[in-house]
Amino acid sequence: MSEPLPMSLNPHNSWDEFYAVERLRPMAELAAPRLSSSAREAIDRVIELCAAGTFDDGDVPCRLHGDLWSGNVMWTPAGVVLIDPAAHGGHRETDLAMLALFGCPFLGEVLEGYRSVQPLRPGWQDRVGLHQLYPLLAHVVLFGGGYATQTHRAVASVLTTYG
Repeated sequence: MSEPLPMSLNPHNSWDEFYAVERLRPMAELAAPRLSSSAREAIDRVIELCAAGTFDDGDVPCRLHGDLWSGNVMWTPAGVVLIDPAAHGGHRETDLAMLALFGCPFLGEVLEGYRSVQPLRPGWQDRVGLHQLYPLLAHVVLFGGGYATQTHRAVASVLTTYG
């Protein structure tokens, strides 16, 4: 997949490695001109943590929607319809973090429904910023530095916990 931004689907031995090499590093390089040096350094540190296996929990990759924000969730009388996927294999917390990124109606109910099928691992809330980092970097690239502050906050939340 390459439009509007490159998105490699090369396989890796772990999600951490995939996320560092195929998602964060390329997008951080594209976003770099619109980020402060401190934000770039912090992002590099998160990439290093990923590459070192810090977040590898042994979960089997699952099929992700890949662009699951509230605009791609249609609430109908017959139920929920998901549109405009960028489907790929990834970490199961990613779509949930993406739903939280820009706000999702009924997010609490979505999370409870998810937990009823597959409990979330302890500390998943601490990893939300990690999973939001790629889409935030993409927004910096596509829409400008207005997303830089939110990106820096997400990185800071990761480094505060995992540092």
